[in-house]
Amino acid sequence: MTREVLLVMHAGRKANQEVAESVVRRLAAAGVRLRISADEWTELPADLAPEMQPKIVEFRPGVAEGAELALVLGGDGTLLRAAELARPSGVPLLGVNLGRVGFLAEAEADPESLDQAVKAIIKGGYRVEERMTVEAAVVVNGDPVQRTWALNEACVEKTSRERILDVVLEVDGRPVTGFGCDGVLCSTPTGSTAYAFSAGGPVVWPEVRALLVVPLTAHALFARPLVVAPSSQVAVEVDARGFPAV
Repeated sequence: MTREVLLVMHAGRKANQEVAESVVRRLAAAGVRLRISADEWTELPADLAPEMQPKIVEFRPGVAEGAELALVLGGDGTLLRAAELARPSGVPLLGVNLGRVGFLAEAEADPESLDQAVKAIIKGGYRVEERMTVEAAVVVNGDPVQRTWALNEACVEKTSRERILDVVLEVDGRPVTGFGCDGVLCSTPTGSTAYAFSAGGPVVWPEVRALLVVPLTAHALFARPLVVAPSSQVAVEVDARGFPAV
């Protein structure tokens, strides 16, 4: 049975293209077939032997079905895009950082780290680490009008620069506090090094099972980040008399 790996990359820079080309050739030579979008494949040389050609696919949820893993070459933004594609199929992600930050990546683009990552894929010698996600719903007049999920965080933010939001924060149906603010974040441990960190939240180790609730520039003396149980339901109720949020 042919092994297949979904390749998601950000090959906008020449250095990134060179890394991607090296990875494609090594995996293909080892008998690992790649799935890649037509747009991304055009960024790479087309001189591969016929037996090394990838499977051209349309990037949509479920495209990773049957793949062994999703290999991500890029920064955190590219990895989050890959998570949208891989999650419906439960396919694990392996990130190689080609960006500036790379908190979510497991490997770097330097030759030694990249070599170890490629060898691990070829040998199947890797360990899958589970990461929490957060489910989010927008509720209007008691009716859910939108549902989504996030690997990093869900955020309620103001839409008007001139005004603040008036919100009431509830955890598991119990009011906690109310305050004026620019918004409220609900972050996973993975997201604790992203927007929540910039907003003054704590860094939480990925294996810790918890949710972070972080106010954004709250106009209150005691509006501080909260750490709640991973099963908690956090509600941010926006005062309808105020300005809209998104």
